[in-house]
Amino acid sequence: MIEKFLEGNRAFVTGEFADKKAFYAGLAKGQNPKVLWIGCSDSRVTPERITSAEAGELFVHRNIGNIVPLSSWSFATVLEYALRHLKVEEIAVCGHSDCGAMKALGKETEDVYIPLWLNNAGEVLMRVDAEIRRLPHPPDERGRRRMVELENVRLQIAHLRTYPLVRRAEAEGKIRVHGLYFDLDSGRVTRVP
Repeated sequence: MIEKFLEGNRAFVTGEFADKKAFYAGLAKGQNPKVLWIGCSDSRVTPERITSAEAGELFVHRNIGNIVPLSSWSFATVLEYALRHLKVEEIAVCGHSDCGAMKALGKETEDVYIPLWLNNAGEVLMRVDAEIRRLPHPPDERGRRRMVELENVRLQIAHLRTYPLVRRAEAEGKIRVHGLYFDLDSGRVTRVP
């Protein structure tokens, strides 16, 4: 596969890179993205591809389950750099359909690290199950999974707002926070209410 990707890069260099030389020369001097995109590592959910974003428009942090951990040096560093140095104006937390991380929530496994990581989303199942108990007609399994995926976006936004940098920037009107959801079946990205 690496050979295929290197060949793809050669095609990129002689094609788009050559055609947009001035654009890429500007990017070589620095970046000025307006959005911090927090998304899932899932190979089917490439932020630039699903949004038609140009290089340099998104500052991206991806991990299993589009998680905003309550304590992670890696994530906190991304957040601090995005807000303080890049001065992003918007933060998007994007979940997606058929998310393996959300399917794994609450399941027994022999994995060591994944369950520890998913503790950052454990509350989602309680929220969804409480909501389902209030519904006159419970959803089928696929409907429940979608509820879990959407609720995870909401929970991760709540986690995001526990960071003082975010609270301050939002209070000062310097950033806007959005929840988004990518549906693999339709290809659409929609807002999460």
